[in-house]
Amino acid sequence: MMGHIAILLPGIDSVSGAEQQALLIARQMARRQWRITVIAMSGSGGEAGASLAQEGIPFFSLQMRKAFLDPRGWKQLKAWLRLEKPDILHAHLPHATWLARWSRFLTPTRVQMDTLHTSSLGPSTRQLGYRLSRSIPTCVTAVSKSVAQAYADANLVDVDRLLVLPNAVDTDHWKPRDSKHSPLRQQLGVGDAFLWATVGRLEPVKDYPLMLQALSRLDPSVHLAIAGDGSLRNPLHRLAEHLGIAERVHFLGFLPDPLPLLQSADAFVLASLWEGLPMAILEAGACSLPIVATDVPGTANVLTHGQNGLLAVLGNLEAMTATMQRMMETAEDERQAMGARAREEIVQHYRMDLVMEQWHSLYLKLLEENTQPLRMG
Repeated sequence: MMGHIAILLPGIDSVSGAEQQALLIARQMARRQWRITVIAMSGSGGEAGASLAQEGIPFFSLQMRKAFLDPRGWKQLKAWLRLEKPDILHAHLPHATWLARWSRFLTPTRVQMDTLHTSSLGPSTRQLGYRLSRSIPTCVTAVSKSVAQAYADANLVDVDRLLVLPNAVDTDHWKPRDSKHSPLRQQLGVGDAFLWATVGRLEPVKDYPLMLQALSRLDPSVHLAIAGDGSLRNPLHRLAEHLGIAERVHFLGFLPDPLPLLQSADAFVLASLWEGLPMAILEAGACSLPIVATDVPGTANVLTHGQNGLLAVLGNLEAMTATMQRMMETAEDERQAMGARAREEIVQHYRMDLVMEQWHSLYLKLLEENTQPLRMG
């Protein structure tokens, strides 16, 4: 075995982009002969936890009920760290990050690291948490240059400990196919109509209302398929009814694998208010879909306007409508060329084997540089 890596997350009962990447790292490092344990602060693990168990990757939950303030979780993690003595404790997302960092005052840890997944700094309390603990981790990684820059500019991370390691996508899985003859198009009843696809949780950050309003201004033959679930499910259904587009908006719910949707669509759209490095963009690009997205940090790291996608001004209905219209009016061969360039970008910079080799090398380097467990304080 290469060493023992413990990956700490707030929970994996619901898997979004950050959790997806953390679990991908876990699985890929296990295949590279690292010993892996996945720890959730709360929840039972759901389908993701069961899948890890089937793959021989240990998973357990601290069953914390008051976020990172629950003392039972602290005690359980302390006991586990002292018993198992993992070489690396790698946290993802804020609450897990603070739990991992401050636990270093209780238990010596050889390498403690965490990953930043979004360019949004969050409320002042979150920023204070990062600022007060910035001297604790051995290393901090960010999923994009934009994320790293945002935290560095706000003085929330020591730049000499900060590295950029992007999200990864399995380009052997996410790949194009003939969209016009897909079973899903027949199932949705869209025929040869232009079909937009989008993937993401139904939460305010994705700004689905803007997307639906833009769709209502496009030709009545145009359809939109949405893969995702969340707190805005019912309000978005009502908005589609109010806008008179309910028959053209297909709410597919959470899809464990949205590949058939991406292989069935003519183009992809994302209206996010902010992003770190959106997995939906990487997966859509890998499927050679031309993409329309809001011009926000993270997304703009992947898309070059007019080359492998089109960028619209953030939060601007007229701009989103016009950009979607422009994509639809682009000749089909040019849209296909744009999609091909999108896949080329993903394969060149974000394919799984390339990124996972970077993680493997980083873990080895950190262990070489940190030979003994370190207790803070």
